Parts: sequence; C-alpha cells; structure tokens
Amino acid sequence: MFNYLLKKIFYAGFTLWGVVTAIFILFTILPGDPARMMLDQNENPEQLRIIKQKFGFDQPLSTQYLYYLNDLSPLSFHSTESANYTHLVPGKYNAMSILRIGDTNIAIKTPYLRESFQKNGKKVTDIISNVLPNTLILALSAIIIALSLGIILGVFSALYKNSILDRFIAIVSTLGMSVPSFFAAILFAWLFGFVLHRYTNLNMNGSLYEVDDFGEGNYIQIKNLILPAIVLGIRPLGVITQLMRNSLLEILSQDYIRTAHSKGLSSFNIIYKHALKNALNPVITAISGWFASMLAGAVFVEYVFGWNGLGKEIVEALNTLDLPVIMGSVLVISSAFVLITIIVDILYAYIDPKIRL
Repeated sequence: MFNYLLKKIFYAGFTLWGVVTAIFILFTILPGDPARMMLDQNENPEQLRIIKQKFGFDQPLSTQYLYYLNDLSPLSFHSTESANYTHLVPGKYNAMSILRIGDTNIAIKTPYLRESFQKNGKKVTDIISNVLPNTLILALSAIIIALSLGIILGVFSALYKNSILDRFIAIVSTLGMSVPSFFAAILFAWLFGFVLHRYTNLNMNGSLYEVDDFGEGNYIQIKNLILPAIVLGIRPLGVITQLMRNSLLEILSQDYIRTAHSKGLSSFNIIYKHALKNALNPVITAISGWFASMLAGAVFVEYVFGWNGLGKEIVEALNTLDLPVIMGSVLVISSAFVLITIIVDILYAYIDPKIRL
C-alpha cells in the first residue's frame, strides 16, 4: 500500500508539473507585453523598466519559467540581493528561510501565484481565497442535488424497466446530459427568475452574500443558490441516473439476489439492504470526477447568475487580460482535480486490494 501511495503521489506531481508548464507556455506566447498590460495607458519608459525588473519580465523565457516554478514550489530558492526578482521581500512570499548557502536562501513557503495586473497589485491567492468558498458551496450543493435525485430516479427506472416511466426518465436524463450549461443557465434564469418570479420569488442573478439596503453589512441569501445549483447539477444528474439504473439492473440479475427472493425477503429489503449498496460503486466514481470538473464547469453558470465565485472571477480576468488571475485560477482547478482523483484512487485501493496489483 505504501508503494502504491508513493507511485500515485509521483504521478500526481508529474501531472501538476505538466499542467504548470502548459499554463506558462500558453500564456507566455500570447501577443502583448505583460508589463504594458499592467500599466495600461499610464506607461512611460522608466515605469516599464521598473515593472519588468520587479516581475522578472526582463529575463529570458527559460529564466522566467524557472522563476514561475520557484514561485509555486513549497521549497524554493531566493537571492539575498534586493534588486533580484527572487529576493525574500516581506509579505510577498510568506516564506520562512531555513538555510543560507552563499548568496542564496533556501526557504519553505506557500505557493506564490503572483499579483493581479488590474486590482492594484492584490495577491492572486487573496483573490482566489475570497471567491473559492462560494464555488465550493455551489459545486457541493449541485452534486448533492444530482446524487439524491439521480439515485432515486435510477432505482425507479431499474425497477420499472422498459415501462413508460423508464423511457421518460431516460429521455429526461439524456436531455440533461446534452444541454450545455450556459444555455440551461440562461433558460432557467429567464423562466424562473423573470417570467415566474412572482411565484418562485427567485432572482435572475445574485450571490450567496448580499449587501442590505442600508449598506450596513452582508447577509446570506440562500435562495440565490437554488437556480445555479440546479443548473450545475443537471448534467451529473443525467449521468448518475443512467449509471444507477444500469448498475442496479446488473446487481439484480446476480445469483445472491435470486437466493434472497427464494428465501422470502421482501423486495424493499432486497433493494435497500443488498442491491443498492453494491450498485453505488460506479456512482461514487462518477461523483468524484464530476465534483472536480464542476469547479471548471461553473464558469458559465456563475457568470450568468452573477454568482461571486471562481468562475465569474475567471471571466472578468479574461475580459481585462489579467493573466496572473487566469493562470492561478486554472492551476487551482487543475490541482483540485488531481487531488480528488488521487484521493479516490487511494480509497479504492484501500477497499479493494486487487486494485493495488
């Protein structure tokens, strides 16, 4: 088990290194000078030189790449010269120096995602930490809706195989998997937030926290979570429904289920105590993958509903070409996907020793 764990950690680290490299290359080859993007209309040669020196833009691409890896690495190397980009500036790296070798400090720190081009030099980590909890709440709510309804619909679809109910559920779940999130978001916002607003009392847009009419502070508005959570959960709902149906049908055809029927057990006890538990295995696998992908899939949903999350922040950063925010957000989403995947693999290996082989 220990060797299996080390192997998974190695593959996860290698994958993240590939993601970091791809992100750096993609955003480095974009046309335009990052220093000019930061200064916008207020640039002059001296300011341009200072900005390039501060952020390392005056260095060759290979050096900039090493700087980027050094910023993200928890164990990093820093110069003792204050004019160098990697100098341990207080408040910049949040680092603790553990060893000094010549002109180099070796330090332990949290990953440094650099500073926003547009928000007065605010740290990208601070920007993401402010909006990421809202995205996690939205994704968790969506997966709970998809899981609870998907299991129920899948069970009924399997129990009434080839009936009108089964065909209706199949059509609905197929539509749910086929409809793009941005189209479903616009449709639900218009229908339930505008046309039927007097009946639903739901808004077309809004976030979890809103400022009261007197500007005295924030308050939680739970109803703003309903529509985006439903829209974000539509696609995994369709997948979970079909997975649950097919898995339960396979389990119900097993010999031990027929034996339970022959012993006189009720259908409810057979489904609840024997079949349902074993049929949930593929559903659990699907949930882990969907929860990670929801962090990326929430971009359009958050933007349409005005939900103050990571997806909305990414769209705003794309509109203003705020490259550090875009790069940091993509890296956080990729890291979450890799982390969730490796946790699921380890759990399965712990439960089933055959997987470790």
